[in-house]
Amino acid sequence: MKSLKFKSNINCSGCLSKVTPILDKEEGIENWEVDLQHDDRILTVETSQLSAEEIENTVNKAGFKSSLMDS
Repeated sequence: MKSLKFKSNINCSGCLSKVTPILDKEEGIENWEVDLQHDDRILTVETSQLSAEEIENTVNKAGFKSSLMDS
């Protein structure tokens, strides 16, 4: 299992309500959360099989942007 962190534009609880069903149904995402208190709105995703690009594409499907942060 790896934990990937992304900067995102998921800014509020309304945004969370839009992205939640998309991320929840994505096979390969074991767990995820967004830190709305952080300036960069950090999205943390735990996965054992998805690449950073696949996760970014899933976030894009929900109408949001994310970019992988350097470790």
